Amino acid sequence: QVQLVESGGGLVQAGGSLRLSCAASRSILSFNAMGWYRQAPGKQRELVAAITSGGSTNYADSVKGRFTISRDNNKNTVYLQMNSLKPEDTAIYYCNADWVRGWYWGQGTQVTVSS
Repeated sequence: QVQLVESGGGLVQAGGSLRLSCAASRSILSFNAMGWYRQAPGKQRELVAAITSGGSTNYADSVKGRFTISRDNNKNTVYLQMNSLKPEDTAIYYCNADWVRGWYWGQGTQVTVSS
């Protein structure tokens, strides 16, 4: 089993920044990849950013140049640095781990960007 605990969400004005954290209950290097997804009201959950065990990253077009995914292997934690936030970034953000035994999700953290 894997537990993922997100933190760092909150309310921020447009143009501001937030950093989300996702702490895993086991070594993050044991995962094929970890990612951040988000779900806005009435919309499907979508991939925001992901990082593979080898360190490769990919981003949704809507966040390229503004968001950065990174990790601290010693802390078993993945981060999402979000800059230049826009109202359309408002959503619940979920951490995901792609493990050999399945996909695991955190409980989500709310990010609200006011205009």
